[in-house]
Amino acid sequence: MTFLDVFWAMIVAFALLAYLMVMFSIITDLFRDRESSGWLKAVWVLGLIFIPFLTSLVYLIAKGDGMAKRSAASAEKVREAQEDYVRSVAGTSPADQIAQAKALLDAGTIDQGEFDALKAKALA
Repeated sequence: MTFLDVFWAMIVAFALLAYLMVMFSIITDLFRDRESSGWLKAVWVLGLIFIPFLTSLVYLIAKGDGMAKRSAASAEKVREAQEDYVRSVAGTSPADQIAQAKALLDAGTIDQGEFDALKAKALA
């Protein structure tokens, strides 16, 4: 094997990987698109199977802008879900914890020593 054979194999592998990334992006966008009918999506998928290069080029030209918008909307939805999860796991603020402990103290559920311990823990 010569250097040119190895170099050519690397170029072909890169082109194949780039092509597969484009194909998966198009297929993902097809299923993310709520405006297109199922029949139209099936036609696009069949086109991607039988005439892949031409179909992917036409899809990127025709729906490239919508593809970017759907991708950004999906990323925003994921970010919001992550922030909601972090807020739900993070718990309450120290002021809320002290207020809850004060309510327990006022109700007689805990004594002054336990209240002081909870307050110190919340402020730590």
